[in-house]
Amino acid sequence: MAVTWWASPAKLNLFLHITGRYEDGYHALQTVFQMLDYGDEIGVETSDTGEISLAQSISGVADHENLVYRAAKLLQTETRTTEGAKLHIHKRLPMGGGVGGGSSNAATTLCALNSMWRTALNQSELIELGQQLGADVPVFIHGRTTFAEGTGDKFTDITTPDTVFLVAHPNVHVSTQAIFTAADLPRKTPVISSQHYSFNATQNDCQEIVCKRHPEVAKLLQWLLQFAPSRMTGTGACVFSVFSDRISAEKTLKQLPSQWSGFIAQGVHTSPLLKQLKQYSI
Repeated sequence: MAVTWWASPAKLNLFLHITGRYEDGYHALQTVFQMLDYGDEIGVETSDTGEISLAQSISGVADHENLVYRAAKLLQTETRTTEGAKLHIHKRLPMGGGVGGGSSNAATTLCALNSMWRTALNQSELIELGQQLGADVPVFIHGRTTFAEGTGDKFTDITTPDTVFLVAHPNVHVSTQAIFTAADLPRKTPVISSQHYSFNATQNDCQEIVCKRHPEVAKLLQWLLQFAPSRMTGTGACVFSVFSDRISAEKTLKQLPSQWSGFIAQGVHTSPLLKQLKQYSI
C-alpha cells in the first residue's frame, strides 16, 4: 500500500508560569501552546497483517520504546483492531528541544491510524490515550493554539497575534526532570486569566535556571534578543524570537552563527494535522 504522509507540527510555549504543586508531585502550570505550520511528518502504510513496525529506527531509541510505535500499539490494543501498519518518521524537529517533536509524532500516529484504521474514537477518547504516552501529547490531538492550565491538560482556546517565529536550537540537551525537580525553581507565580494573557506581561519560569545550568542557552538567547523579543520554550533547549514579518525573521536566521541551528515558522490557530484529518474524513 502507498504511504500516506501526515503533518506532525511543532508547538511553542509562549510563556510558562508555575503556580504551585499538587500532592502527587506534579506542578500546576499556566502556558499558551502556540501551534506552528512547521514540523515532522509521519508516513503510514496500513496492512491487514496486524503487525506494527517502523520503517527506520531512531538512533539511541529501541523501536518498542519509540513513541510512534507505542502510540500505534496502544491504539491497536485499546480498539482491538486486527489492522497493522508500517510507520515512517521524517524528522525535522530537534529531539528534546521543547518544541514537542516526540509528543507530536505520537499524537499524529494516534489520529492518523484512528482515521485510516477506521477505529472511530472521538477526540476526547484519543486525548485519554495520549495522556498515557506523555503530558504534551493531548495538546497536539486537541490541535489548536490554546491557553492551558492544570498540569497542561485543561484548554481554553485563544487567538494569538499573527506572528512569524524564528526557532533556534543551541545543540545542548536539557533534562525536563532535572529542571522540574530543582530546588530553586520558582513555584509561586500568581495565576492569570486567559483573557489577560499578553506576551510582554508573562515569562518562562524555567528560563533563568536553564540559562544558569546551560550557558549555551543563555548565549543563544542573548544573541537573539538583539533582533526581536525572545524567550525559551518549555524547559528548553530551544529559544524563539517573535517577528511581525517573515522577511525580518529570515534575515536574522541567515545571520545565526553556525554552531546553532534554526527554522522559521508561522504561528497558526489550527494545526495542519487537524486540517488534514478533516479533509481525510470527507
